[in-house]
Amino acid sequence: MTEFHMEVESSKPVIELQVEEAETNSSSQESLPEPQVMYRCRKCRRIVAIEDNIKRSGNYWVFQCSSIFVQLMKWMQTIHDGFVEEKLLCLGCNARLGYFNWAGMQCSCGAWVNPAFQLHKEPIKL
Repeated sequence: MTEFHMEVESSKPVIELQVEEAETNSSSQESLPEPQVMYRCRKCRRIVAIEDNIKRSGNYWVFQCSSIFVQLMKWMQTIHDGFVEEKLLCLGCNARLGYFNWAGMQCSCGAWVNPAFQLHKEPIKL
C-alpha cells in the first residue's frame, strides 16, 4: 500500500490520499483490476471519496489543480440540510474538508465546475 498525504488549507484538516493496490491473480494477468484510489480524512481516516467520485476539470492534467472536485455524496451533511453553499465537514470528526456551492465555482486551472463539491488539497507530500 502506498500513501500520500494532502493537507486542506491552513486549518490542517485534511485529506489523505491512499492508493491501495489490487491483489494479483497469477492465472490471468489481463483481468487484473486497477489500483483503487481513496481519499480519507487524515484526522479520523474515514473515506470521503474514491477515484470514481472525482470530476476532472478540462485542464486538470495540464495544471494539476489545487482542489479535487467530486460528485455529490451521502456523507455531505450540510448539503442535505438545505444550504446553497457551505463548508464540507467530515461526518466522522467534523474536520473541514472543503466547500460546496450549488451555483458552481471556478477551479484553480480556470475551468468552471457546476455544481461544485470541492475538497481542498496542497501539493502531495511523500
